[in-house]
Order: sequence, then C-alpha cells, then structure tokens
Amino acid sequence: MSLIIFILILVALIVAHEFGHFIAAKAFGIRVDEFGIFFPPRLLAFKWGETEYTLNLLPLGGFVKIFGENGDAEAKDSSRKGEVYLPGAERSFAKARKWQQACVIVAGIVFNLLVAWLILAAGYMHGIPTSADHKGIGQVQHVQATIVGVLPGSPADKAGIQEGDTVESVITGTAQLGAHATASDVQAFIASHQNESLGFTVLRNGKEINAIAKPVDGLADGKKAVGIELGDVGILKLALPQALVQGALLGKEITISTASGLAGFFGQIVKGHANFGEVSGPIGITTMGSSAVREGFVSTILLTALISINLAIINLVPIPGLDGGRLLFIAIEAITKRPISPRLSVVLTFAGFGLLILLMIVVSFHDVVRLVHPAV
Repeated sequence: MSLIIFILILVALIVAHEFGHFIAAKAFGIRVDEFGIFFPPRLLAFKWGETEYTLNLLPLGGFVKIFGENGDAEAKDSSRKGEVYLPGAERSFAKARKWQQACVIVAGIVFNLLVAWLILAAGYMHGIPTSADHKGIGQVQHVQATIVGVLPGSPADKAGIQEGDTVESVITGTAQLGAHATASDVQAFIASHQNESLGFTVLRNGKEINAIAKPVDGLADGKKAVGIELGDVGILKLALPQALVQGALLGKEITISTASGLAGFFGQIVKGHANFGEVSGPIGITTMGSSAVREGFVSTILLTALISINLAIINLVPIPGLDGGRLLFIAIEAITKRPISPRLSVVLTFAGFGLLILLMIVVSFHDVVRLVHPAV
C-alpha cells in the first residue's frame, strides 16, 4: 500500500509540472489541445472550451499537448503548397514570442518549486524535526538527543539503531544515563564506558526499541566508539504565515544544495569518474519513498518536497528532451532569428533521450545492487 501511495505522489508531482506548462500557455492565449492525467490508452475524456481533458490507463505521470509545440510546420496546411496556415495558427506555440515560449517552458519548473514550498510549509504547520541550533523563524521545542547518522557495519548498525532514533536512555552493567540527556551527555557517557556493552533504549515512530552495542576500535580517533553521530533535535511547529516563510527558506537551502550536487555529479561524469552509487534512480527513489510513507507524514512530505525540487532542477539541464534543452533551442532561435531545422531538432531530442535512458539504466543497476547488497 505504501508503494502505491508513493507512486501516486510521484504522478502528482509530474502532473503539477505539466499543469505549469498548461496554465502559462493559457495565460498567453496559446491553444492547448489536451491535458492528460496518466498516459494512453484513454479511459475518460471531456471537452471544456477548446481543450480536451483526459484520464488515461498507464499511471506514468501526465502530459499537455500545446498546439504548435513541435514547430511551425504543425500549424501549416500540409494538403496545400506554400506557406498556408491552418485556422487559428496565430495562436500556436511556434507563433508566440520567444519570451512567451520560454515562460511556458519555465512554468513547469516553477510549479515544482511552488509545490515543494507549499509542502514544506504544511510540514512546519504539522511540526518538523529540527536541530536545536536552528537560526530561522520560530523556536524548537521538545529537544532530545537524536541519532543523526549511523556508520554502516558499525556495532550500532548491527544492533539495529537507525538514523532518526531519539535516545531515551543508555545503560551499562554499572551505570545509567537517564532521560533528558543531551547529545553531548550521551557522547560523554559512551566515552567513559568504552570497555562495556551499552544498552540503548531509543524511540522510533512512537515505539520504544532496545539495542545492545559494544564500542570497538577504529571508528574514532584514539578511542572506542559504537558508530553513531548524535545531535540535539526537537520539533519546529509554526503558524501558517511563519510556516510559509520558513518553508521558503528551507526550500531555498535544498534547491541550492541540490543544484550544487547535481552540477558536481555531471562534472564527474564529464571527467569520467562519477560515483553512480551515490545517486538513486527510479528503483532507489521508489524504495526510499515506500519506506518514507511507512515512517509517517513528516518523512513523506520531506521526501516529496525533495523530489519535487530535484524534478525542477533536472529539467533545467540543457539536454534535448528536457525543458532545459527546449529553452536552449528557444535561445538559439532568438539569437539567430531563424528556427532550428525540425530534422535537427528531432535528432538532437532523440540523442538526448538516449543519453537520459542510458544514465537511468546505469543508475538503476546500482539501485538493484544496493537492494541485493545493502552495504555496497
């Protein structure tokens, strides 16, 4: 069930992207022939004005058909010789001004960023786990020592301790660290009992979980450790106006860090030493999404916002087949004052799709490897 819910979330994000193109085209008076949810074969359809709205069978996202989006030839009467245009051709995408075409393309990206912002704002209204040293709007409440990282293969990892667990207590055969301990208290307690087994009681999704881990050498400089990173984390809950502002601030941070990471990854591809194991494809994203839905509302909205921002940024990459590639074509046509050859456009678009599919296959292979061998 969690998998189905997450797939519907992904579809909603894609539909929101297409809705951005749709709204912008309508705003500029460009004719929109169809707005579809899912992909054909068609299940239901109705027409409102000049646009047909369809519900289709294959749950792979959505689409919008804009008249003339594939070039000027689409608006011409192919049955007659010369420059003879079909009725209403002046409202085709190809006839719109270049800045209007660019706005229609960019609108899909803007809508993904807008959706992420609203999702994050909703998260802050519900309450989002936030570091105690939060410098933004509002005050973090109910601060607890929290596991913010677990070293793979470490004693803590083998004991089942997970990132996001809050520490309720830590005990040994001779001492006990009680409730309300800070992250530094837990770290000091572990450091002073390096040669003893440690019993952790952690809270995960409202359930208490007990785990035993014994510190080992090699995980920290000069001392034994169990392989956890700790931080003081609480809940930041805001009213609607503050949530909108803080949601925008967090969205900005995520967007900048995601763009930086994506630029670095493509740079590594160009240099020939990209680590594909550090990124997730459709399989990895679906696995993480299904897990996030099971974990609850906050995990789901945070991952959804992150994916929406990733969709926006990836679509800006100037590869034919993506919105960034279409923007590049529009810029070239604006500079040269002449349309790009339809044949060249098709060839470049297919080449772009080929590169994207190849990248998806490679990344998906690493997704499968991680599923079979989680430590890889």
